[in-house]
Amino acid sequence: MNNEIEAYNNKQEVNDKAICDALATIIDANLSNAESKIWHAHPVWFLDGNPIVGYSKLKDSVRLLFWSGQSFDEPALKNEGSFKAAEFRYTSAAQINIPDLKRWLEKAVAIQWDYKNLVKRKGQLERLK
Repeated sequence: MNNEIEAYNNKQEVNDKAICDALATIIDANLSNAESKIWHAHPVWFLDGNPIVGYSKLKDSVRLLFWSGQSFDEPALKNEGSFKAAEFRYTSAAQINIPDLKRWLEKAVAIQWDYKNLVKRKGQLERLK
């Protein structure tokens, strides 16, 4: 696990740390070619400089966010924001459904919108894959 992400996880309360550690471990295992780092104060994984998945501690949960998640056709993921992102919120590590998470990660690799160049394209997203 990336040292910065490990430090982020270690700052969380016990229950939230368990969620964060489990998410990081599963994401790392399934996205071996991804770069991971703290971005805008939260753990995020990138492929070719494009953010694809990350998580953040919210007041009442840990939010797992897929930047292109609205294109995954996954009813469990809820739309987030005005672009193509979708999320799932966890309140315990026991809620992490590993087969679902692995499937979502596969889709995150296969279905990508170009967030890396969003500013250059003046807010217009283009599909990469």
